[in-house]
Amino acid sequence: MNRERYIFSSSWNYTDYFFDSIGPKGRIRKVVRYSSYVVNDETLYNLGFGDLNKETGEIDDLVISDNEDRDKVLATVAGTVLEFMKYYPESIITAFGSTLSRTRLYQIAIQANFEDISQYMIIRGYKNGEWHDFKQNVNYEGFLALNRK
Repeated sequence: MNRERYIFSSSWNYTDYFFDSIGPKGRIRKVVRYSSYVVNDETLYNLGFGDLNKETGEIDDLVISDNEDRDKVLATVAGTVLEFMKYYPESIITAFGSTLSRTRLYQIAIQANFEDISQYMIIRGYKNGEWHDFKQNVNYEGFLALNRK
C-alpha cells in the first residue's frame, strides 16, 4: 500500500504503535493498540485507535482531532496492521468504530483502498450478528482482517 503515511514506532511486543498527526491543530499523538481477546477458544485482536490523553495516558477513541490529515492518518493505521501481521502472521484482527460515524469512516477507507488491501489481507464485514465476505456498498458494523498468505 503506497499511500502517504506517517512514520510510526512500536512497543517491544508490537502491540502498540505510536505516531504524530501534524496539521493546523499542531502535533497530536496517536496510538493504535492491538488487544487480544478470546471468542470460542480462538484468540482475536481488537484494533483500538485514538489520541493519547496526555493526562491519563489512555487512548481517547471519541475525540475528534480534525487535523486535516484524515487520509494520511488512516493510511498510517493500515500500515500498523501490516506491521502487526508480520509479527503475528496467524492473527485475526477485528475493528469496530467507537461510534457509527467512525465505523462508516473505516468502511469508506477500506472501500477506497480495497484493491490494495486485498493483496495483503482477507477482509470480512460484520452485519446482523454474522461475518460476511466484504462487499462494496454494504454497511457493516465492524470489520475483520486475516493475513493473506
